[in-house]
Amino acid sequence: MKICLILTCGLLLFFSTTTQQRQATAGGLPLVISNSGKQAPDHGGQIDSKYDGFAHETVATLRKMRVTCASTKGNFKDTCVSMSASLHCPGIQLDYVRYATLQLVFETKDWDQRHPLDQRNLSVVADGQTLRLGRMELVSQSVDTLMTETLQVTIPYETFKKVALAQVVEMQVGKSKFELRDKNLAALRDLNNRVKL
Repeated sequence: MKICLILTCGLLLFFSTTTQQRQATAGGLPLVISNSGKQAPDHGGQIDSKYDGFAHETVATLRKMRVTCASTKGNFKDTCVSMSASLHCPGIQLDYVRYATLQLVFETKDWDQRHPLDQRNLSVVADGQTLRLGRMELVSQSVDTLMTETLQVTIPYETFKKVALAQVVEMQVGKSKFELRDKNLAALRDLNNRVKL
């Protein structure tokens, strides 16, 4: 009799926890997937994975990370560039990536450094191979003490993977040209390693 009661209580406890998890994801609440037990590389970037119940996808995101505040090519001055990237996986899984998004944030005191529509084409040179990723769309533009412009492009996962696994990456948007630092590349590789392909 005692054994039967203990087994029944154990099964009830098990089913109540799995039911709560299903209700949380079905209700559109974010489900955070963590890489516990793995040593995170020291790149300074912040990566998280969340399930979006409304879009029915899991998104692994590298949060905004500084690339440069100096013009390495001498063609734009007093401009800080940051980047963020996301991998979009359908459903509650990290086994298949549908597409990737890349955002570049430009912060400057000079209003002439904005990127008009005809200067938003993104080109990337990854280990000597030129990738033309298309026209970036304007996500936001604000003017305060600094002019901040956020541009975004959606790219195939295979293209993102080429960039993430490259040893040297240069990017150009209009007249703005810059090189990703080692920490940026390490963060992109870490983001790529979060998916289990």
